[in-house]
Amino acid sequence: MSHVPADPAVLHPMPGQPRVVQLMPLVTSALIEVGEYSYYDDPEDATAFETRNVLYHYGPEKLVIGRFCALGTGVRFIMNGANHRMDGPSTFPFPTLGGSWADHFDLLTGLPVRGDTVVGHDVWFGYRATVMPGVRIGNGAIIAADAVVTADVPDYGIVGGNPAKLIRTRYDDADIARLLAVAWWDWPAEHITEHVRTIMSGSIDELEAAAPGGSARPGR
Repeated sequence: MSHVPADPAVLHPMPGQPRVVQLMPLVTSALIEVGEYSYYDDPEDATAFETRNVLYHYGPEKLVIGRFCALGTGVRFIMNGANHRMDGPSTFPFPTLGGSWADHFDLLTGLPVRGDTVVGHDVWFGYRATVMPGVRIGNGAIIAADAVVTADVPDYGIVGGNPAKLIRTRYDDADIARLLAVAWWDWPAEHITEHVRTIMSGSIDELEAAAPGGSARPGR
């Protein structure tokens, strides 16, 4: 069997399927960081991810997405630029429309922000999930279809609903600590290639044994 890793620099990794793009070779914004192999699937125009799926992104806050994340069609990241004042009678942002209203632009500066939006490694986003500004999503998490994520998600947590609530965690605390320690997403691509079956369907014991420098066993 060939042990040639997938190429993280290929924009369309699936031949004949332009709906799937790897995000790292796609994004150009200095405000977006994406790790290797994370991909987005959209039958309309997956290459428009930066403008259609990352909204109100005026900075300086960043969107950071880890490695090996799977983003379903319609996933949206709402950034801090969407914020409006809520401490007066109206939330309408008059200065943005210009004219003499622009003289009051100071009313739109200094609004509360929640910082960068950070997604860990190996996170699966379901269809049309929405992530609100400043949320941090842990490694191995699953975001259900149509979920609206307004608060941080723990490592290996499964969340769903609007606002999204924790449904359960995929493993108990002890096993989550083991998974975070083995951190398979940081392994060299060649080593991952040798142990894809263990990473996808093996036990934690087998994953630990397969780790670089360990007593690796064949992937099952």
